Amino acid sequence: MDNNLDKTSRNLANNIVSLRKKRGLSQSQLAERSELPRSTISNFESGIGNPSLQNLVKLSSALQISIEEILSSPRSECLLMRSNDVPVQIRQNGQAHIYKLLPDKISGAEIDRIELSVGGRMGGIPHLDGTKEYFICQQGEIQLAVSGQKFQLKSGDVLSFRGDQPHSYLNSGKTKAIGFSVVFVTPSGL
Repeated sequence: MDNNLDKTSRNLANNIVSLRKKRGLSQSQLAERSELPRSTISNFESGIGNPSLQNLVKLSSALQISIEEILSSPRSECLLMRSNDVPVQIRQNGQAHIYKLLPDKISGAEIDRIELSVGGRMGGIPHLDGTKEYFICQQGEIQLAVSGQKFQLKSGDVLSFRGDQPHSYLNSGKTKAIGFSVVFVTPSGL
């Protein structure tokens, strides 16, 4: 447990310094924007500060990022994920393979490659309220059912819908079907 706290404190320290410098702010300017004492900013940046939730909210708001991002491991500028390393979920007794295409956790976003065997079907899991999903059929034919409506997609077709609704995918063609699901949590809940 202490090891996780040490790592999180280091992440916080590194992220504050990096973000503050990228925004061209001094410690004093960041302190003023976040309504925290400069000494508190200095303690956070040195890794010895133990911020309260209230201080994390103030700090992340001043830096215009989420609390999750300010505490996460710093991301490298580039990350190559080889095909063998892409996480895959196998569902419906092997009829569906879902490849998780975002190597970094990005709050409010998901991109998945979905492969369905001939006749394969898979129930979609409704997302949070305010979620928008875009499904792009890349290969084959996929019938997408959303809240009782059925849409027949062929290669190149795109369907957008509220992702918080019940939905399912069916390979209605004669070959393997491949599509991409792109999910965003939208501020307006469109």
